Amino acid sequence: MAKGDQPPNLPRSRVRRWVKYLWREWAFETFRPIAPALAKPRPLEWSDARVTLAWLGHATVLINFCGVKILTDPALFRRIGIRLPGFSIGPKRLTAPALTVQELPNIDLIVLSHAHFDHLDLQTLRQFDVSTKVVTAPRTSDLLRWTRLRDVTELHWGERISIKTSVGELNVIAFRVKHWGARMQRDEYRGYNGYLLERQGHRIIFGGDTALTESFTELRRYGYVDLAVMSIGCYNPWIRTHCNPEQAVQMANDAGAQFIMPMHHQTFRLSFEPFREPIERFEAALQQAPERIALREIGQTFVLPA
Repeated sequence: MAKGDQPPNLPRSRVRRWVKYLWREWAFETFRPIAPALAKPRPLEWSDARVTLAWLGHATVLINFCGVKILTDPALFRRIGIRLPGFSIGPKRLTAPALTVQELPNIDLIVLSHAHFDHLDLQTLRQFDVSTKVVTAPRTSDLLRWTRLRDVTELHWGERISIKTSVGELNVIAFRVKHWGARMQRDEYRGYNGYLLERQGHRIIFGGDTALTESFTELRRYGYVDLAVMSIGCYNPWIRTHCNPEQAVQMANDAGAQFIMPMHHQTFRLSFEPFREPIERFEAALQQAPERIALREIGQTFVLPA
């Protein structure tokens, strides 16, 4: 863990308030209905000659990168959190995933940004088999030992790997973000990454979770960036480890990204900001260039212009 990137040290009264809030959410909303996703992607109809992305909810994005099928931080069940026999202790979805695991195409690569329960969801990851490759953050591969995933590569900041698939290669470069990686109370040694994906002259940033950092400026040395997938929620009270919408736009601009896809909002109640506030602030931050917004709602699909 980088110096200064530590779990947020909040006043004790605020922590107690937050714990009570989460307990009420997790324990007493068992019967609350989950809203459907606004739209349903049709990945079997996507062209393998194009770059197409769909936001499935939270930090889960399905990408067809010129034929290579990628899934980011997959979490596709009703709840995230600690898994016990028959149920999970943790937040329940506000909005259903746009696709179920069974509706996904064959996935070539899963990229995992860090070990937090809302990004590394073992219930979802157990649905994949040895045919799917994984790129993950340092000191997190041990968490996958009870899955069928076996082709797992940990990348440190600045490292890259070329993923070979039946339709060609995809380059994955890990870069530093400002977050923290502990899954439980005592495993602060775990890493956390953002990723730059490269294929056939196109580049996509998957920012994972991050607070405001200058690291995105360094990505310009790799070349033109078509799209940045950026977290825009969970900033109140976690602004030390999660950016707000305006900061997400700033970091995408720092990287030189043409389009920006907002994620990490409208899916789980993990912070105090109102349900629609992140996307409304994100749209306001780009009101002078709304054409740069790749999508706005869970289930929508974006095709990179040719």
